[in-house]
Amino acid sequence: MENLNEKERAFNYAKELKLPVLRDELEDFISLATEEDWSYRTFICRLLSKEMDVRLENRRRQRVRTAGFPELKYLQELQREELPKDAQTALPCLETLEFINEGRNIVFCGNPGTGKTHLSIALGIKACLEGYTVFFTSVPHLLTQIRECRSHKSLRQFELRFQRYDMVICDEFGYVSCDKEGGELLFNHLSLRAGKKTTIITTNLAFSRWGEIVKDKVLVAAMVDRLTHKAYLINMNGQSYRVKETQKMLKSNEK
Repeated sequence: MENLNEKERAFNYAKELKLPVLRDELEDFISLATEEDWSYRTFICRLLSKEMDVRLENRRRQRVRTAGFPELKYLQELQREELPKDAQTALPCLETLEFINEGRNIVFCGNPGTGKTHLSIALGIKACLEGYTVFFTSVPHLLTQIRECRSHKSLRQFELRFQRYDMVICDEFGYVSCDKEGGELLFNHLSLRAGKKTTIITTNLAFSRWGEIVKDKVLVAAMVDRLTHKAYLINMNGQSYRVKETQKMLKSNEK
């Protein structure tokens, strides 16, 4: 009865202290320690090591969950030979994530369906797994968030969070135009990170056409200047993956 009570108390202590390995695997560790004649220090060290591994993995998953990715896309899923040449050349360097430590931006610019969003998400997920904080949003959704925070008088809190992320991914710049106020809000928030933290922009428009989205030439010039300073500018023009898949399907049906 005494051993049973000790077992129950150990389970309850582990549950209260949020130690899942101690809670669920204690008996297995005791058996292994007995078989291999571990010292007390070895037993404690290996048990705590497993707890740390579980905790770190949970943190990785939590960072991925809270980043806001619309779907999970990984670097290993990329068909690299199908990427535009600029992306193929830059990817080995980008995969190191050194650009985050340097606070450098990335602009993926090119026509739809060439892998801009996939690359951005994949780099973002790798960053999450390696301990960086990431925030994914589309540009239209970001402007909606900013306006909502302003109306709820919580804009300053949002700004502080926004500028602290190690990586912010702003997807789909160029699909929806914004008024002068929207352009100013976007510029102000991107400026909070300029030269200090990494921002990734995906866009279907060349810089010379950004004036079609933000109706203020001076503001556009300043935005391009801030975003492109020491940035990786990746030309993503090429044939759409979706078009290629459709063509393959049609050829297959013809046969």
